[in-house]
Amino acid sequence: MSHDLFEAARAAMRLAYAPYSKFPVGAAIRAEDGKIYAGANIENISFPQGWCAEPTAISQMIMGGAKRIVEMAVIAEKLPLCPPCGGCRQKIAEFAAAKTPIYLCDETGVKKTMTMEELLPSSFATDTIG
Repeated sequence: MSHDLFEAARAAMRLAYAPYSKFPVGAAIRAEDGKIYAGANIENISFPQGWCAEPTAISQMIMGGAKRIVEMAVIAEKLPLCPPCGGCRQKIAEFAAAKTPIYLCDETGVKKTMTMEELLPSSFATDTIG
């Protein structure tokens, strides 16, 4: 992973809107077009209506015209090695291959690399329904 993906995730984390949980998270995707798309978690007073950093980054990627995640970095201010939640894992799997690397970071850089398959071993496969 290049340093720019980590830096994009860390910069996104600093933009998180997390007034309730006080748990800022940032994510950054390098897509098949080579561009980096980043996002942060955005909370809502109606707690289930907030969303995580990973789908925010995915939304940026889709709106940028890309469709495939080549690699992804995730960072949380208060939890080193913060893996994506279950729902986010399935959202990432929609656009990632089984071997896509997901980098879990702390404030200094990548601390652990996992593949999408390791994060979500029995995901719904997008090719299942044709």
